[in-house]
Amino acid sequence: MQSQRFPTIRSTTVVGVRRKGRIVLAADGQVSIGDTIVKGSARKLRSLSDGRIAAGFAGSAADGIALFEKLEAKLKEFSQNLTRAAVELAKDWRMDKVLRRLEALLLVSDGKNLYLISGTGDVLEPDGDVVAIGSGGSYATAAARALLAHTELDARTIAEEALHIAASICIYTNDEITTLEIPPPQ
Repeated sequence: MQSQRFPTIRSTTVVGVRRKGRIVLAADGQVSIGDTIVKGSARKLRSLSDGRIAAGFAGSAADGIALFEKLEAKLKEFSQNLTRAAVELAKDWRMDKVLRRLEALLLVSDGKNLYLISGTGDVLEPDGDVVAIGSGGSYATAAARALLAHTELDARTIAEEALHIAASICIYTNDEITTLEIPPPQ
């Protein structure tokens, strides 16, 4: 239950799209406290591991940033192996009393793999070529799937257009979009 005295700060929406061997993460810029927009140009995407990993968060802004730092540490510990780092982060997140309280989701990519990481211990790779998180995530997913199936647009354009569509539906998503693409590993 959300406290009326200290409403939760929420940051949404992030989408990951894979097409023709390229993966792009895109995020809107809106941050809300309760039902009030407090920032429209937040940066929810970050390049990690000297530019080898793209990461985005939805949920509590402070928690998302803390998770970026934890993921960065896991990437160092496991020699930049995203799959292993993601699994270990999810295990810690689920088991640790402090981490368990974090309210955010992560999307991460190394240019080859695309994962959703949650605090319930999930490391999910989408069945298809789209995954999205945040309050506008289902709208962005639907839009990106339709664009993938019925257009020849590239991954970046699909991700951006999916967020524009989500922003036209979800009140917690805006159209101040940033993108991040990590080239596939050699």
